[in-house]
Amino acid sequence: MTLPTRRPGRALRLLRAGADATAAIPAVHWPAQLAASLSEIDATWQESAQLCADAAWTARAAGHSVLGLLRAEDALAPGPDPVAPRALRHLYLSALRYDFRCPTLALLVEQLPPQERDGLDCYSRALYAFALLGQSRPEGLALMRQVLDDADDHLKTLHVLLHGLWLGHDLPHREEQMLQILHRPPFASRTDPIALFREAGALRALGEYRAALASIDRALDLLPPGDVSVHADLVRERSLMAAARDVQHLVGRHAEGIHT
Repeated sequence: MTLPTRRPGRALRLLRAGADATAAIPAVHWPAQLAASLSEIDATWQESAQLCADAAWTARAAGHSVLGLLRAEDALAPGPDPVAPRALRHLYLSALRYDFRCPTLALLVEQLPPQERDGLDCYSRALYAFALLGQSRPEGLALMRQVLDDADDHLKTLHVLLHGLWLGHDLPHREEQMLQILHRPPFASRTDPIALFREAGALRALGEYRAALASIDRALDLLPPGDVSVHADLVRERSLMAAARDVQHLVGRHAEGIHT
């Protein structure tokens, strides 16, 4: 995990906060514990996004989703210390994202007063953009561009936007916009299996089957062992592109037969 550091020992304190929260996940108090730890460290929005997204995913995989521990009003309530409420918001909205609850996520953010909504941190706005994009709502594209201007290539933020585009099948130029994000510096090493998975899906939709297969095979090779659910998603994507390629070949042969 790569985290920004601002003074000696900061990265260690952040890692410890994440590890302590993960260890406490079966207990009902772990979201508040993580929020308090981040407040004590005075975490930036980037640091909060990193730890909260990972913790929300780990809790969901363990059967202890944040959605069963927090209420929406708790996650969106302001407080005198902005760091702790932001962390709870990151946890709750991330959990909605992982469950693909796009309408619920969008409605929660839209219930905020306009001034408060406009003042949301970049990652929270990215999660709102995800919800709009995932429903193929065109206003999500405008918000996505604003987030990209402010995100400074923050990896977690880029992944949220990619996820929304991946879901938004009716968005114009969806695949090209995914590939534009995937050409940003954080993905230059081509060692991120989820990014490669998104790339493969975009290439498949564009009919670039050879390149798509190369991307998904690289993703499968880089995926850490033991991640069964993600592995199944990647295998499913590979089956889809192989089937689409076969259909293309059959259509081509049929057309050749008609013209001979």
